[in-house]
Amino acid sequence: MWKKAIAEVMGTLFLVLIGTGAVVFGDSMLGIALAFGLIVIAMAYSIGTISGAHMNPAVSLAMFLNGRMSFKGFIVYVGAQLAGAVAGSAILQFFLTQSGKDATNLGATVLAEGLTESGGFVIELILTFLFVLVILTATGRNGDPHTAGLVIGLTLVAIILMGGTTTGISLNPARSFGPALLMGGTALSQLWLYVLSTLFGGGLAAFVAKYVLDTEAGAPGVEQDKDEAIA
Repeated sequence: MWKKAIAEVMGTLFLVLIGTGAVVFGDSMLGIALAFGLIVIAMAYSIGTISGAHMNPAVSLAMFLNGRMSFKGFIVYVGAQLAGAVAGSAILQFFLTQSGKDATNLGATVLAEGLTESGGFVIELILTFLFVLVILTATGRNGDPHTAGLVIGLTLVAIILMGGTTTGISLNPARSFGPALLMGGTALSQLWLYVLSTLFGGGLAAFVAKYVLDTEAGAPGVEQDKDEAIA
């Protein structure tokens, strides 16, 4: 399990570093979307061989609810993901300081001006539902493990291009946690919204995947020891 935990720390670290780095160093939504999508693909085909490359508590929650991992594994994964997210934001802050740039902006997810909390909550819930549902089906019994990482990464690109200017598109409690913890302010005060909405979205996706799309029979991890099973 310790290898899987380290893999999740590394994967989430690079997801946050590269993705939020594109937010603060880049200048286009397309660049941000590609940065997040491509790093997900890269991690899926590298650390994915060890931990399944969840890098997201909402994904791990869905995997736990659908029996692909134990409760112990879920707790370990979430702890590793949060630690990796904070480390990724800390490294980005160091990069910004060394570059002579504003080190207070770490690419946090905050609601766009004029967007209500209820509106932001619904947006994050629905889009997280879509993202996690794609992950569950791509890695489920009818999915192709050779193309799953590519499908998941490209889905993330599409979702960010669609809604990036509304909520910043988190889809991931850890992605929002790292920058918010170091930035404080509005990002930290709105963190609850990004955590709850994405976890609800992941939980709903788990239900639909299992009981509507029948993804779980024979899915990776289902027949493994519950203490070690992963997606």
